[in-house]
Amino acid sequence: MRGALSVGAACLVWSINVLAASIDCERCEEWNREQAPFRIFGDTYYVGVHGLSSVLITSAEGHVLIDGALPQSAALIAQHMKQLGFDIHDVKVILNSHVHYDHAGGLADLQKMSGAKVIASDIAARVLRTGKVEANDPQFEIIKSYPAVSNVEGLGTRTSVNVGKLQLQVIHTPGHTPGGTSWSWKSCEADRCLNVVYGDSLNAVSDDSFKYGGDKRYPNARADMESSIAALAAAPCDILIAPHPELNGLWSIIDERGQGDRAKLIDSDSCKGYAAAGKGRLDKRLKDESAHR
Repeated sequence: MRGALSVGAACLVWSINVLAASIDCERCEEWNREQAPFRIFGDTYYVGVHGLSSVLITSAEGHVLIDGALPQSAALIAQHMKQLGFDIHDVKVILNSHVHYDHAGGLADLQKMSGAKVIASDIAARVLRTGKVEANDPQFEIIKSYPAVSNVEGLGTRTSVNVGKLQLQVIHTPGHTPGGTSWSWKSCEADRCLNVVYGDSLNAVSDDSFKYGGDKRYPNARADMESSIAALAAAPCDILIAPHPELNGLWSIIDERGQGDRAKLIDSDSCKGYAAAGKGRLDKRLKDESAHR
């Protein structure tokens, strides 16, 4: 019929659109490698790609998705949900850790596919609406833009986000970016409930001109990073998932087929260890900046 697309043609258009939105970077192909989805614990599932996390928390009233990886990762994330038996249209809220293209790049397509509301810190929400980081981002001079996200709502003063009986607690963790956010919630299997944390990046990395020891672009960067490190170290935390999963050793437990001993994911010191590693990187960064003044 004239004016209508066949299924094959529609798929081709979708493929072209995804390709057009793809980002090319040194590690993008490696990050976007296929990773079989798997249950983390209870109603919490890993649906991301191998190098970039995306986490689905499910409920009868609707699901929550955290992070969208790269633009070219969105279709894989949706496919992973389907493999696990979940419908992307049941995702009611999409959350974000921070606004760089490797964690927020896929949000625009995931929002379109699901019709979900995207919720982020007020600073992050402003960036997501444009897909372009602002000059106060430590990586401003090197970070790539990505598709702007629709239906984005700022957190304001809320301390939690609720979908039905799901309640995700907000942990503000600026420093890697000004609006960075970590999230915590409880997941249960039978009578056992654990605290799961999606911990934002604690990496003090930047473009060549930025200084964590003091910079007019983001004067509070050091203090924010120190506060974020302390906040994650203090968070109730039985299982930690990081935006870059290798940073908390996920792939030493789970393989590319999604197989492994899930019991080993449970570690009440995981957030403390993650925070300590972040502090080590910040201390080294500050020492290096001091040496090159």
